[in-house]
Amino acid sequence: MRSNTEGHSVIPGHSMHKMKVAVVFGGRSSEHEVSLTSAVSILQNINREKYDVLPIKITRTGRWLLLSSDQGLNTAKALDEASGPLLSVSDPETPGFYVLDGAEGASGKIADFIRADVVFPVLHGTFGEDGTVQGLLSLSNLPCVGAGVMASAIGMDKVLMKQVFLQNDLPCVDFIWFLRKKWKSDSGVILDAVRKEMGFPCFVKPANAGSSVGVYKAKDETELARFIGAAAEYDRKILVEKAVAGRELECSVLGNDEPESSVVGEIVPANEFYDYEAKYLSEGSKTIVPADLSEPITRAVRHFAVEAFKALDCAGMARVDFFLERDSNRIFVNEINTIPGFTPISMYPKMWEASGIPYLELIDRLIGLAMERHQDVTGSAFSLKEVGEKPQKASSPAVASARRIA
Repeated sequence: MRSNTEGHSVIPGHSMHKMKVAVVFGGRSSEHEVSLTSAVSILQNINREKYDVLPIKITRTGRWLLLSSDQGLNTAKALDEASGPLLSVSDPETPGFYVLDGAEGASGKIADFIRADVVFPVLHGTFGEDGTVQGLLSLSNLPCVGAGVMASAIGMDKVLMKQVFLQNDLPCVDFIWFLRKKWKSDSGVILDAVRKEMGFPCFVKPANAGSSVGVYKAKDETELARFIGAAAEYDRKILVEKAVAGRELECSVLGNDEPESSVVGEIVPANEFYDYEAKYLSEGSKTIVPADLSEPITRAVRHFAVEAFKALDCAGMARVDFFLERDSNRIFVNEINTIPGFTPISMYPKMWEASGIPYLELIDRLIGLAMERHQDVTGSAFSLKEVGEKPQKASSPAVASARRIA
């Protein structure tokens, strides 16, 4: 690479007049492969006439590598095998990435600088969807597609997420949760509590994982004990949910402070429930967009999707998953995904396409929303400023009140 007089890298085949979008994928989580598949779709569908794309892979060990488009990045396998120079995020004064010298940055010296206007993270699971990468990008003053640190972190932790949902009057399935240490020291207490409060069948889940990794359906106490041990391999926090006999619905959300919801879709899993195999490996799972639902149920699901998005103060995008109980038609919010899948079979882009927003336009909208939220956030004061008179001390203890104005 060669640098111009302003210190911005001139990358062969890249125009200085286009917005530079860094598409970041891979990562250290168990969903590394899913992220690569999502990234292929983004790289193939983003408007190259409008954007210069910087493909950036985070390896399984956490190294950030700048890939070159001439490596044929059109399959997940190609992305997995591709390599390039090591990167690090730059300082807030010059948002972008430093390219380090040597093979994969062996020397650790800064060799070049690449400006980036916005980052599109296509990362799933821990160390990417949980607010860690979002925090790093925020420190470097880089606009980021999707939720910020807080919404990402809460959305990743199923326990905290459900607690926030319940505080905002969103219907959730009954659940209990505990720490891995508690399971190791008092497994009998936990098994007894699940048997009495949840019953069977029930679902066992690691609190911080996605793509149904580590999720199991326990039909008796023997399976429950085995599955809790398996889920504990993925996280220190485990939850057990009451099973719902019903349909699995999904709804996409797009926007910032005034989000909108898509048509509602339905998942018909090939397996007993929509586990990792049914999502990505089996060819028997079906998606129905739009779902065959009554108008009141459709309206309620779309409303709950937007309210879940607002409850976490999400930004840009999210997919909200639901259960519809067959006997009662009760709707339960299952979870929110702040970085939904973008694979060819992913529901997020499918539902928006059915709502009149094709993939190309969807990517445009998400980039625009990232710039809008970044401008809003950076418009805040980050140092103490004098505003009028100093507040008077309260003469008596105040009673706290909290309410979100919709």
